[in-house]
Amino acid sequence: MPTIFARFSHISIAAATLLITSAGVQAQNLPVTPGQQATAAQVARTGVPLADLAPNAPDSYTVRPGDTLWAISGMFLKGPWRWPELWGMNLEDIRNPHRIYPGQQLYLDKNNGRATLRTSRRAGDAGGAPANTVRVSPRTRYESLADASIPTLAPQAIEPFLAEPLIVDELTFSRAPRIVATQEGRVLLSHGDRAYALGAYAGGGDDGPGQPLSDAKGEPLNYRVFRNATPLKDPTTQEILGYEAQYVGKAELVRSESTAQSTDKDGKPQIDIVPATIDIVAAKEEMRVGDRLIPEPPRELRNYVPRAPSSPITGQIVSVYGNAVAWASENQIVVINRGARDGLERGHVMAILKDGERLTDKTDSARPDIKLPNERNGLLMVFRTFDRLSYALVMQVTDGVKIGDHFTNPN
Repeated sequence: MPTIFARFSHISIAAATLLITSAGVQAQNLPVTPGQQATAAQVARTGVPLADLAPNAPDSYTVRPGDTLWAISGMFLKGPWRWPELWGMNLEDIRNPHRIYPGQQLYLDKNNGRATLRTSRRAGDAGGAPANTVRVSPRTRYESLADASIPTLAPQAIEPFLAEPLIVDELTFSRAPRIVATQEGRVLLSHGDRAYALGAYAGGGDDGPGQPLSDAKGEPLNYRVFRNATPLKDPTTQEILGYEAQYVGKAELVRSESTAQSTDKDGKPQIDIVPATIDIVAAKEEMRVGDRLIPEPPRELRNYVPRAPSSPITGQIVSVYGNAVAWASENQIVVINRGARDGLERGHVMAILKDGERLTDKTDSARPDIKLPNERNGLLMVFRTFDRLSYALVMQVTDGVKIGDHFTNPN
């Protein structure tokens, strides 16, 4: 008999999957870990305690266009990332529960202090069919590039961001190819303009000569253009963990850089450096001489399965993304001082802690300084990791989030 958890597996993993490509959000089968399967199997036997339900969990809900798995999971459970607890029934029948579609109905069944989720009403419910009734109706299922299944979270929250900021080390940025000249002495470049760039450095030195820009087979032709590598420092130690480059646009390599023989004004032979030719194909801001080129990374199908880290991870917020932004609110991007080497992965959900206020204890004659406890302030989800830093989306927040605020495991 289909149950809440059976089809909510459809909700859960499916909804727990954010797939972002240039063509839009697409569905994909995702691997299910042994731990997630074990959690689902346990729930299949016992359900979930009523205490784990969200305070205002509805008795029934119809999935609507624009819903996200994050929102639906949070509607039924206290932890939106705890989707394996909703994937607990009919595991044999649902091998790849990665899709949930608008129009599907969910019913919350509470019995003996436990809760399950069903896609049909129980016998005896108003308008419900007997429990052993199987409804069969003709239907057609098809898929297209614009899959109608709902994503984990609203793709517009981070899709544009995935192409923009970049964390690099200082050496990588300083030795990256750079724009060296424009046509007709233009100061600023925008979409459709032609410019000239060099990857080689005549100075050489300890940093090396650089790699000349080449249109040979197998070499990158598409580049992102960056400016101003800003140091990102640990809020406590002040150690530089990496550099965030400012994305300003995209360029396409038209012709390789090269050298040519000529003669100088005295008639002596000389070797001329001929920069590569590039065309500006996209512009977020106007570009100029000195901006750096970094190869466009290969497109990848990105998926985000919200989950808590399997081991304890704590850290701090390093910066809030955006020009002159000091505080982050819901659906804004932050940089945190933990990365892949610390065990962070895409999809990890962390609890944000508001830094406790420091003040003087006026009830004590000695007037000692005290610090109030850190209080939970919301949730963030990691969606892009580097070695020592990660980008995360603020999913829920009670108060503003600022640099220096701490984060920890959500449970």
